[in-house]
Parts: sequence; C-alpha cells; structure tokens
Amino acid sequence: MKNLKFPTLFLLILALAGCKKETEETGLVQNKVSVKKDSVVAPEVHKEYYGIYMGDFAGKEMITPETGEEYEGDVYKKLSLKINRITKDSVYGQSIVNGNQRPFRGVFNETTKSFILDEPGNDKSDGRFEVRLEKDSLTGKWSAFKASAVKAPYKTLKLAKKEFVYNPNFMLSENSDLIDWENPKDFAEKYTDEETGKTETYMASKNRIASGAVFKINASRQKLTEKDLKNLRKLDLEIIKNAVFARHGYAFKKQTYRNFFEQTDWYIPVSNNVDKELTPLEKENVALLNRFIKYAEDKYDSFGR
Repeated sequence: MKNLKFPTLFLLILALAGCKKETEETGLVQNKVSVKKDSVVAPEVHKEYYGIYMGDFAGKEMITPETGEEYEGDVYKKLSLKINRITKDSVYGQSIVNGNQRPFRGVFNETTKSFILDEPGNDKSDGRFEVRLEKDSLTGKWSAFKASAVKAPYKTLKLAKKEFVYNPNFMLSENSDLIDWENPKDFAEKYTDEETGKTETYMASKNRIASGAVFKINASRQKLTEKDLKNLRKLDLEIIKNAVFARHGYAFKKQTYRNFFEQTDWYIPVSNNVDKELTPLEKENVALLNRFIKYAEDKYDSFGR
C-alpha cells in the first residue's frame, strides 16, 4: 500500500495542475474576448465635415478706455473649432481661443445639421457650443458652464472652414500693424515752455514698434547669421522667431503675437505644441534668435489708438 500512495498522490497533483492551467487558459481567452469586445471602434460618419472652422468669437465685456468711464462693448476674438471624428453617437474635437486648447465631445443631429459640443468642464473657461452647419460654415453660440468665472459668459460665433497648410514662405503682410499694443511703457519726458523758459517733466506712455526687417527675414527658409540679426530690435527678433511657430499652426497664448499673425490670412492655430514639427534649419535659427533676443533692446514711440 505504501508504494501505491506516491503514484496516486503524484497523479492527483498533475490533475490539479492541469485543471489550474486549463482555468488560467480559459480565463486568458475570456479576457482576450472581453478586451476585443471593449476595443471595438464605432464606425465614423460624415467625414466630409471633418476639419478646422475658424472665425469671430464675440461677446460683451466691460471695456476700460484710456480716458473716460468703463463701458460695456463687443469684444471680438478668434476661435478655431477642429472636428476630428464623428460617429452615430459622438463627436470629438478641440477648440482653441486665446491660445487655450480644450478638447470637446458632443453629438451631431443629422436632421438639423447641428452640433452640441461640451468642453470638459474642469477649467473656468469651459462651456458648451451649440452650432449649426451650413455648407462650409458654422454659426451659433457658446455658453460658459461657470458664468460668474468669465468676463463674457455668452458668446456668438461665425466660423468658416479652413485648411491648415505649412508653407515656409508665409510672411507677414507689408500692410501689417507692427506695434505691440499690449505692453506699453511709461517714460519721463521733458517739456520747455518757450515763453517762460520753464521746464516740466511728465510721463508719456509709449509702445514697442518693429521695423521693416520682419518683412524680409525668414527663419524657415534661410540660414540666419549673426550679421543678419545684430542690428535688429528685440521685437523684430521676436516676430521673426515666432513666425516659425505660426507657420506650423502654434496657438499663441501671448496676445502680442496673436495680434501680429491674426492679421494674415494664412495663420491657423491648430496646436499648443509644434516643437516636433520644426525643421532642422528652423531649430537652428530659433536657437540663434533666442541668443540675440536675450540681450536686444526695443524701440518705443507714442501712438494713438
């Protein structure tokens, strides 16, 4: 009997191991089926509506003039809505305004050709877009989820479909306004009365201005040298550098740069990070421009607005 116990016990262990293995394998198969089932992607529809829609985003805000009392007026900003994917039940994409890129998810009504698109809601500037599609344009409204957290909780929008294209030849128009209106600086000025000979000191607000060099130097197309840059103003260098990023569709958070590039018909913000899109030439030029920007000086002048 003693000799029979060991084989019997051995066979029992093998049987149990086999059951365990079978259970694990069955479980593995079941898990694979579950993953496969969960990863089924809903078919896309209406791909013809995919793309970037860009235009005016208008709302009423309190405006403080240089002189006079504060008043409520219309403020216009640029908005980009990018529709990436449409299924029977969902719409996915992103919005960009003031350089702030936010994802959205919503639904599409085929009968009315209208979208309801909700931003995540975890940022004070998030809200709901209710827009209608007509040919290649989107019109409608936006409402903030937290009305008290933003200056203009209700806005209207009128957007046209745009196609983003990277082109190293894109430049600012020579009719562009080259004044940085967002960063005025106060300077002490002296005035001498011709009759009395008395000299008085007063403070004057002045703005940075760029030169015509920004229409000639292209950091996406030509290899820059120290000789090209050594006599340029700081704002010149900033515009030449940021034109590289604008050509790749960078969404500028600084209004100074938005003001310059929104004057063109080619600037379409598509992303808040385009570093990987820069060419080797552009990266080399940006590095050189950064060195000069660090020590360059600006030129200021007085302007009316």
